[in-house]
Amino acid sequence: MRADRLLSIILLLQTRGKMTAKALAEELEVSRRTILRDITALSFSGVPVYSEGGHGGGIALVEEYRTTLTGLNTMEVQSLFVSSNNDALRDVGLGDAGERLLLKLLAALPNMHHSTADHIRQRLMIDPTWWWHDSSISPFWEEMQRAVYEDRMIETEYENFEGKIARRTLAPYSLICKSSVWYLLAERDGELRTYRVNRFHSVRLLEETFTRRPDFDLPTYWRARAQDFESLPSEYRCTLRIHPERISFIKWLMPGRWELIADADDKGWITIFLSMNSDLLAKMLVFGLSGFVEVVEPMELKEAVATQAREVLEQLTL
Repeated sequence: MRADRLLSIILLLQTRGKMTAKALAEELEVSRRTILRDITALSFSGVPVYSEGGHGGGIALVEEYRTTLTGLNTMEVQSLFVSSNNDALRDVGLGDAGERLLLKLLAALPNMHHSTADHIRQRLMIDPTWWWHDSSISPFWEEMQRAVYEDRMIETEYENFEGKIARRTLAPYSLICKSSVWYLLAERDGELRTYRVNRFHSVRLLEETFTRRPDFDLPTYWRARAQDFESLPSEYRCTLRIHPERISFIKWLMPGRWELIADADDKGWITIFLSMNSDLLAKMLVFGLSGFVEVVEPMELKEAVATQAREVLEQLTL
């Protein structure tokens, strides 16, 4: 949405000339502070935009600067028309608008670029949706969207990873779709936290509003948050010997979470070091690979798996 707004600012300044930050804010239905941040972003990206203070001042483009769709190069046209999954846009009511936008862009392109657009759509597709995902939308989806758009506080009941449900009052900043899963970024007790949307058991929209942090920028925050998450040490580590028939499964299931310790022996088995979130996941993995895996360490994992196996056998003989 911000990219659309930046383009709208350029087109408004190009067609209307100098405009005040207040006028731009009213036109685009955002705050004056947001417009000023956008102008800074445009300037840093190389767009020749400038501002003048005092009576008669405002924001304007250098007079010689013009941007049109006819100025797009081949790679830019290709990036516009890469076929992608727009389920996330449909979730927020923008799916049809996105499709109409592409049609309008295609109609506005010079004829020389039409074959380029069709060529890339048939040869490259980016689908961010995970294979087995829950496509159901939260029953409180409309309340969450409205709260985010209107800066309204919400009172919720939320279930954490351990299954415990607690009441929370949140200041909802943003909705984020990561690998086809929606998350709510909200402030609680002065700290920004991430909540999985489908774990809310209730959401009540309050009349009370909140003021966003003046320095908050969603793309910047999320990039930093993702980097911090990836750098966090995993809570549980183990060493396993894996049968050659299951090596590809480990690579697919846990990319970036395993490390080769010893090359294949005379039977083809390799020894790997794994990092994961809990001992429960380690036990599930070992059980799932039964007959094709051997626990090297820790000894506690080997004993836990053996104990669980005996309990399973006892249940089967009852």
